[in-house]
Amino acid sequence: MKLWDKGFSTDKKIDHFTVGNDRELDLVLAKYDVIASKAHAKMLGKVGLISEDEAKDLVKALDAIAKDLEKGKFTIEDDFEDMHSKIEFMLTEKLGDTGKKIHSARSRNDQVLVAMQLYLKDELTEIKSQVKVLFDLLIKLADKHKSVLLPGYTHLQIAMPSSFGLWFSAYAESLVDDLYFVQAAHKVADQNPLGSAAGYGSSFPIDRSFTTAEMEFATQKYNVVAAQMGRGKVEKATAFGISSVAATLSKMAMDICLYMSQNFDFISFPNELTTGSSIMPHKKNPDVFELIRAKCNKIQAVPNQLIMIMNNLPSGYHRDLQLVKEVIVPALQDMHACLEMMTFSLKEIKVNKSILEDPKYDYLFSVDTLNELVKSGMPFRDAYKTMGKAIENGNFKPKRDIDHTHEGSLGNLCLEQIKEKMEKVLA
Repeated sequence: MKLWDKGFSTDKKIDHFTVGNDRELDLVLAKYDVIASKAHAKMLGKVGLISEDEAKDLVKALDAIAKDLEKGKFTIEDDFEDMHSKIEFMLTEKLGDTGKKIHSARSRNDQVLVAMQLYLKDELTEIKSQVKVLFDLLIKLADKHKSVLLPGYTHLQIAMPSSFGLWFSAYAESLVDDLYFVQAAHKVADQNPLGSAAGYGSSFPIDRSFTTAEMEFATQKYNVVAAQMGRGKVEKATAFGISSVAATLSKMAMDICLYMSQNFDFISFPNELTTGSSIMPHKKNPDVFELIRAKCNKIQAVPNQLIMIMNNLPSGYHRDLQLVKEVIVPALQDMHACLEMMTFSLKEIKVNKSILEDPKYDYLFSVDTLNELVKSGMPFRDAYKTMGKAIENGNFKPKRDIDHTHEGSLGNLCLEQIKEKMEKVLA
């Protein structure tokens, strides 16, 4: 059962190779094909390509399919190539010739485009929501632990004093940057491609403004060739958006894995959030964060995967583009899971409040001690050499009562300003 069936069959090996895992992926997207089909049916009735009664019958039948999808009763058997052929079969089985009319003035190409873009809009909206929940938690943790000092590192060498307030809120503000990319991807996806058909429009007098409003797109992808060229481009924009979020989560997961080790001992988690070893009874492993790190690193490779599929394709549709689906859908599912698990786990984090009591961290205060000499009138370069000699000779005495007051420093976290940035990007 194929939408392009002309009365002859293709070799089974060709079928298997060309269909791939589309049926499984289409179970995720079928909801959106139904939404687009309803808008299309209403439009066909509005412009007179089908009667108003036929349009109502199609919408009613599509609503029934939507309920099956909600209940998990919708399946795509091997007899069908994809969700489009299964849905059209169900409509024809129920409505006869009326069901066969649903495909007037559209192609499977713009069907795929519009279903994917509706799906990506929903996914990106959900990711924004999940990022905001994690952001709020990080701001809360930053405020709660703002006075607890933490060693700062450069080159993995002890550098300068930091704080848990700085650490948590650094990742919070980084998420704001990530949402700029996510918002940009949402804007690319929020353009209706339905009506572009196979990429060259239609001789039918369709009303694309109607379907645009019906499906709540912000605008149309007006040029029908440009609409078809959006296939893969929208997925790539989405991939760049989620890869930015993934980079932030991966880096934080790496910090957590380091900070949990006995060599650092900066933070800990309850036993139920760690795993053990089959032979070492003392182990409390950060498996959750290691998997977040790995999954987020995989997500960061997705833009390149899509570029490699799409690179140097001329305009118009090519079957290569089928493969973008199997790259972006699992990546989005992994992104949701990583955001959920990072938020779930961070709620239980415990910070070590006495880290800097260890004398090996005395040198964290070398810059602050040096700055006191500068404040007293000594030129910076002379103060630097004086401090260097004191450290070399073992005469260094750290000034621990540090006073950082400028915006964004550990004594002035600017949490309210960071929250305002997040509100603006979401607005």
